[in-house]
Amino acid sequence: MKPVIFGLSGPTLSDDERAFFREAAPLGYILFKRNCVDPAQMRALTDELRSLSGRADLPILIDQEGGRVVRMQPPVWPAFPAGAAFDALYERAPISAIEAARANGQALAAILREAGVTVDCAPLLDVAVEGGTPAIGDRAFGRDPMRVAALGRALLDGLARGGVVGIIKHMPGHGRAMVDSHLELPRVKASAEELEADLLPFQRLASAPMGMTAHIVFEAWDAELPATLSPTVIREIIRGRIGFDGLLFTDDIDMKALSGTAGEKAERALAAGCDVVLDCWARMPEMVEIVSRIPDAPAACLDRLARAMGSVGAAEGVPLAELLAKRDALLELR
Repeated sequence: MKPVIFGLSGPTLSDDERAFFREAAPLGYILFKRNCVDPAQMRALTDELRSLSGRADLPILIDQEGGRVVRMQPPVWPAFPAGAAFDALYERAPISAIEAARANGQALAAILREAGVTVDCAPLLDVAVEGGTPAIGDRAFGRDPMRVAALGRALLDGLARGGVVGIIKHMPGHGRAMVDSHLELPRVKASAEELEADLLPFQRLASAPMGMTAHIVFEAWDAELPATLSPTVIREIIRGRIGFDGLLFTDDIDMKALSGTAGEKAERALAAGCDVVLDCWARMPEMVEIVSRIPDAPAACLDRLARAMGSVGAAEGVPLAELLAKRDALLELR
């Protein structure tokens, strides 16, 4: 098994993809809007991916946060609010906000499980700051680290209750970035003392089964390399100061914050200490290069994978309509 997550080109597998994936044996897959037509189509696609891999616990990821970041979109699927909605409710009623976030996570899990998706790239634990890039913006649960941690934990718990594994992101914190890492490399000049606030939500959720890195240079820790490619940040900050021992994914290596070929970036990320490379865009030459350059998944990666996928059981079975109604009634308290 290769420690990489690949994207797919469309709503069904092409013959070339089917043959390549069977030979390459990637650790899992990630879905985007181009792969999501309706529940039946998605279930057929995810069932084929599981059959192709021979693994019932195959990680099939999606970015279904709510707000701007949703791949399964209305009107086929219900709308989900961005993190800022729960932050606003927390101002007036913290316990209600936590309950709303938990119900929201369980509702997200319900639509994902129906479609055969097993992992959601959420919750986002980045602490927002004034003037930060709009790439984070209303996706964040706010500017208070403790609030971000509480709401993030509630969403993660809700996903687990619905039988879906969550990924905490973007370690060690994307909130201070002033530019969008999809487009260029952010550099954060904050001191190590100032960065303690950014670490707090991740420290509080350090037992999460999966996490994702940020393509950001933190000058206080490593002035040369972004976190994804920095052995210092991964070893001393993510594994050390945060205490995270779950399965660590890169953010998408196609983002412009990283330079080099797809294979070079994948190789460097794994060498730095990431467990799994995320390559989203289903470009066959790049996928072939990645597979040719990276080793098979080591025992530590496979152990973390098994622990992560075994961290949630069967869904509790609460009807989706009931979860949505509970969430919406609580959000109206704002």
